[in-house]
Amino acid sequence: MTGIVETFPGVRAEKCPFDPPPAIHSLQEETPLTRVRLGNGAEVWLVTRYAEQKALLADPRLSADATRPGYPLGIDAAAAGEAPVSFILMDDPEHARLRRMVTSSFTIKRVETMRPGVQKIVDELIDGMLDGPNPVDLVQAFALPVPSLVICQLLGVPYDDHESFQENSATLINRDATGEQRRAAGGRLFQYLDGLIGQKIENPGDDMLSALVERISKGELTRPEAVQMGVLMLLAGHETTSNMIALGTLALLEHPDQLAMLRATDDPVLVSSAVEELLRYLHITHNGRRRVALEDIDIAGETIRAGEGVIMANDIGNRDPSVFPDPDRLDIHRNPRQHVAFGFGVHQCLGQSLARMELQVVYSTLYKRIPTLRLATTLDQIPFKHDGSVYGVYELPVTW
Repeated sequence: MTGIVETFPGVRAEKCPFDPPPAIHSLQEETPLTRVRLGNGAEVWLVTRYAEQKALLADPRLSADATRPGYPLGIDAAAAGEAPVSFILMDDPEHARLRRMVTSSFTIKRVETMRPGVQKIVDELIDGMLDGPNPVDLVQAFALPVPSLVICQLLGVPYDDHESFQENSATLINRDATGEQRRAAGGRLFQYLDGLIGQKIENPGDDMLSALVERISKGELTRPEAVQMGVLMLLAGHETTSNMIALGTLALLEHPDQLAMLRATDDPVLVSSAVEELLRYLHITHNGRRRVALEDIDIAGETIRAGEGVIMANDIGNRDPSVFPDPDRLDIHRNPRQHVAFGFGVHQCLGQSLARMELQVVYSTLYKRIPTLRLATTLDQIPFKHDGSVYGVYELPVTW
C-alpha cells in the first residue's frame, strides 16, 4: 500500500467530534502502515494499528530526536524545534539521564500522598461554582484551575502567575501559530522559569524546582537544562489534564447512561475503569507519536527506510477492534488499561500516575456534587480545538 498518500492529521466528522477523522478509520481498515502527506508536503509513514504501534514505540531503531533529518515535524509541530521541550525529544542515554532527575516526583506512592490535597482543590472549586454565576464555563471555572493548581504546588510555581503561563502554553500547542509566535511564547516561558530557578537558588523550598536546583549545585544538571525541565512539567502538567477534564465531561454528558453509572458508584475500581476508558476513547494528543528511523525496519510487509519519518496515530490505535471490541462505543466498564494514550516504551508519559489520580478525583466528585449538571448550549455550538496539538474544547458552558 506504499503508493497511497493521504493527508494527515485529517478532519474529524462534524457530528462525531469524539472520534478520529473518518479517513484515518479507513486507512486502519486497509493496512497497518501507509504513506501520508503532512502540511509541509513531507511524506511519512502513518501507523494505524495497535500491535504495530506498540512494536515501533518500543523499537530503539526509531529516534525521538526532532533535530534529526527526516523527523516528521510538519508545519503543525514546528514548535518542537523552537520550544524548550527537554528530554521528551531526546534519545537514550541523555533522555534517560534527564528523565531520572524528576522520576521520583511521579511515582504512584508519591502521587497517592497528593490525593487528599487534590480532593480539597476539586471540592473548593466546585464550591466556588455553586456559589457563583449559573451557567458557567467549566473550562475556566474548573477544568483549567484543577491541574494548574496541582502542578504549581508540585513545582513550586506561584499560582498567581497562571494566566501568563497558560496563555504562552496555549500558543505553543496551537497548530496555526507561526514559528515566530511560538519562539516568543517559548522564550517568555523559559525566562519566567529561569527567574523562578534563580529564586529557588537563593531560597529553596520543598518542591520540584528546588530539587532541580540541588541537582545544579551538585553539577548533575545545568541551569538551562533545569529550566527546560520546569517548562516541560508546567506545560504537560496542566494542558493535557485540563483538556481531558473538559472533554471527558462533555463525552459523559453526551452519553447519559454512562454518566449515570459513574455518578451512582462509590467503587474506586469502576471510577478507575471510567478514567481509562475516557483516555482510550478520547485520546487528546491527536497528532500522534512522532519518530524517525535510524536504520531500515521491516514490519507488516513494509520497509521503513533509514531517515524516513514515522507517526503512530495513537487515537486510532486506541480504536483498533482487534484489541478493543466495539471500539467506537464508550463503555466505562471496559477498563482498557492496555491503551496507548500515554504512549509506550521508554518515552511513555512520565506524569501518567498524576494525571490518572487527578481524573479519578474529578470524575468521582464533580457529577455527584452537581448531579443535574448539563450543557447550557448544544453540541454543535461547542468550540473544539481542531487547531491544537492537544485536542479539547475552548469553552464548555454548563448549567444545573
